[in-house]
Amino acid sequence: MLLVLCVDLDDDLGRKTGLSTPVVGRQRVEDAAVALATADPEDSDVNVLFQGIQVHDELLESEDEEVEVAAVTGLEGSDVKANRAIGDEIDTVLASLSTGEPVHAIVITDGAQDESVLPVIRSRVPIDGVRRVVVRQAQNLESMYYTMKQVLADPETRGTILVPLGILLLIYPFVTIASFFDVPGAVVLGLISALLGLYTLFRGLGLESAVDEAANRARNVLYAGRVTIITYVAAAALLVVGGVRGAELLETVSDSVAGDPAPGLVLATLVHGAVEWFAAAGITSSLGQVTDEYLHDRFKWRYLNAPFYVFAIAIVLYALSGFFLPEGVAGVRKFYLPGLAVALTVGTLLGVLSTLTFAVAESRYPTGSDGESEQPA
Repeated sequence: MLLVLCVDLDDDLGRKTGLSTPVVGRQRVEDAAVALATADPEDSDVNVLFQGIQVHDELLESEDEEVEVAAVTGLEGSDVKANRAIGDEIDTVLASLSTGEPVHAIVITDGAQDESVLPVIRSRVPIDGVRRVVVRQAQNLESMYYTMKQVLADPETRGTILVPLGILLLIYPFVTIASFFDVPGAVVLGLISALLGLYTLFRGLGLESAVDEAANRARNVLYAGRVTIITYVAAAALLVVGGVRGAELLETVSDSVAGDPAPGLVLATLVHGAVEWFAAAGITSSLGQVTDEYLHDRFKWRYLNAPFYVFAIAIVLYALSGFFLPEGVAGVRKFYLPGLAVALTVGTLLGVLSTLTFAVAESRYPTGSDGESEQPA
């Protein structure tokens, strides 16, 4: 005869449902499982009882001998007393079985703690197998295996946990390899620490979504055949050249004046040397944007204001910075009050005239959706 024995070492079944134990018989065990699930749905022993019922039914279909299921409980607190209580209940179960056949047990538990009673069971009945039920809902060590399995199955969580762990595990081999090339171990540790810190900061600030979005946007721009990608690259190059030109002019001006240049002079020098290149970058990028809008039938006349505004601002900044710079320095165009006044006037008039011109053009020659919306219905 096979006895499916469900073990509850800390007597959750008796304490939470008030049922007397041991519980013998399939229907009584099922009723006890339902009662325990109703009293405490998160108790892992609920799954032990249902697992015992399932094993009982499977064995009943596949085996020729008799099969019985029973639930035995111990006591809360003391393992010794709990083991002795389970031993007494097993004796009661064996005495209640009306069979002349030898009894073999299949033990159902929910963790290593309950399995500590196996020697007590084995002293009374031979054990043919032990089935441990890993409960998904349990919030203790018994569910650690399942929790870790779920965590490692989630791509996002897996990356968060395993990447830093992998970096830490690589410290020793990296230091060992570096020693062969006479690289100090502190350098390797510093690099790995920097990588780990950057990764932690990256994940902590939630920048992964922003990076993914930027990558998708860049890919869409490449596939859409937009002119702006070319003009933006050219504008970036012009900005770099402008920065270098401003730094070179600052060095020249610093050599021509006594002592360290004042902050205002430094700012004026940087602007004077870089503004032409910065203006070229702004005009290039704005023309690329205007071209894309035209190709996608979204062009409006007022978009053409952008390059004129950039040019007007560049005129004003170039003249204003030249007004504060010393005369006779290579690369510096000195402006006096009359020249500064002319530059300010020209820049202002250029901005105003471009605004008026394209406003009139837009009102008389509507484009894109504006032209369609003004057609009579």
